[in-house]
Amino acid sequence: MPFYSGNQYILFEYDEYKDVRLVCCPPWGIGKFGADTDNWTWPRHKGDFNIFRVYTAPDGSPAEYSADNIPMKSKWYLPINLGGVKPGDYAMILGYPGSTDRYSTSYTVKNVIEKEGPAIIDCRTTKLENYRKHMDADQEVFIMYASKQASVSNYWKYYIGQVKQLKRNHVFERRLAQEEDFMNWVNADPKRKAEYGDIFTGIKAKWDILDEIEKSFVYHREAGWNGGEAIAFSRRFMRINQMFEDKADKADIKAAAEKMQPAVETFFKDYSMPLDQDVTAALLNLFYKNIPANLMPSEILRIGLENNGDFTEYVAKAFAKSVFTDKARLEKWIQKPKALDKDPIFALATNIIESYQTLYARYEEAQNLGNQGERLYMKGLMEMQSDRNFYPDANFTMRLTYGTVEPYKAADAVNYNYYTTMDGVMAKYVPGNWEFDIPQDVRDLVAKKDYGRYANENGELVVNFITTNDITGGNSGSPVIDDEGNLIGLAFDGNWEAMSGDLSFENKVQRTICMDARYLLWCIEKVGKCQNIIDELVIK
Repeated sequence: MPFYSGNQYILFEYDEYKDVRLVCCPPWGIGKFGADTDNWTWPRHKGDFNIFRVYTAPDGSPAEYSADNIPMKSKWYLPINLGGVKPGDYAMILGYPGSTDRYSTSYTVKNVIEKEGPAIIDCRTTKLENYRKHMDADQEVFIMYASKQASVSNYWKYYIGQVKQLKRNHVFERRLAQEEDFMNWVNADPKRKAEYGDIFTGIKAKWDILDEIEKSFVYHREAGWNGGEAIAFSRRFMRINQMFEDKADKADIKAAAEKMQPAVETFFKDYSMPLDQDVTAALLNLFYKNIPANLMPSEILRIGLENNGDFTEYVAKAFAKSVFTDKARLEKWIQKPKALDKDPIFALATNIIESYQTLYARYEEAQNLGNQGERLYMKGLMEMQSDRNFYPDANFTMRLTYGTVEPYKAADAVNYNYYTTMDGVMAKYVPGNWEFDIPQDVRDLVAKKDYGRYANENGELVVNFITTNDITGGNSGSPVIDDEGNLIGLAFDGNWEAMSGDLSFENKVQRTICMDARYLLWCIEKVGKCQNIIDELVIK
């Protein structure tokens, strides 16, 4: 894996355990409490956890699923500390953060603020508005799309916060100042000037290309081949369609089509055609309206010109005809497959992919122009600031972050405590509201203050707490460990004031939001009545 913009490479070896089984999960009103409204914010009142068990072959080695597999016998597992936390307490988190870009140039920051962020926000806002319309009208659709809606919403709100906080925290201006200092350092020495003097020429050339194509690049993904579900699903059949073009044996084509039956079952199990039709039409309308003709897939351009920019009627006809919007039609096709070129959804998906590939060629050209300069910039920064410890950007490999439990000042006269309680959950309770409803059995326990040994010294049930740890997407569910190696919580989110964190860590306000271990155990024992799980744990 590359580190420090390719200035260092490290080889990782992993044992991969593939037989992982769900043991328990909380009800919606605990695990999803606060939903979109509370996401990425503090104070928080969410029981965000799932429990899984890893299974191995009888000899303890990693194995594919088998009825003969046994629960993994680990060399060590974390005891759970019921002592709770207080300000200044040590907290350590081990996990797999996705990616950060904290040593990038001002060009990257400007792109997120002006191009990438707004484009993603626009596409996902449109998608979520249509999701909500159908989910609010039909409980069955709500259940089918709850997970999909959460997935779309998570990074919709993330980019809203990131753009806002990048501006608020003046990250672009700070990067410009750093680059000016760097070039002053470079120009002060002939040898440094020979090595680093021209690096921004390539970096600028890279971003000249990306500035032109970035918005269209995002739209191809967010509103195009990954926008409507039927369009996205149809892409999985491209290999079979290629078999027709290659004049493959009919029996081989039929066999390949039949292998898609499990995917068909999975897709249509949680699929609403009316919802997808509205989402697809709305996203294509947005695509046609916001992207220049020369950077738009030719089919979207043609359809838009023929329909005055309104894709509603075209999409309705396409959905009525396509095999990818109706399970019975697709299963009939599987029994007697034929080329999909004339299927309107498949044809549109194919055109979008071809257009995306053309853009991607320009994207690769841009990367090739700037990669060497960005690698040398990282190398030069480390040389210029030789007394500084440069930790590597996150790159999906395991990382350890350490910090302390701390409150913070969010803004003028806005000071946040370091923990929240069940009293705060009940204060947010709204009966029947999809974000803030609470199950009756949970309310009954709260009414009786039945917190058992999980209450703190004040008789409160602590729900969440915050630390100064450094996490990002991918860390959710990571263990929070105290100074004696005990589990004290589960990390699951960051705070609004530090949404610029993937590009710039903000020491004064950056916080990790954690589920308190005592709330976790209360949910398992009191709400779930899973004493068998409690009995397996070591609890201090």
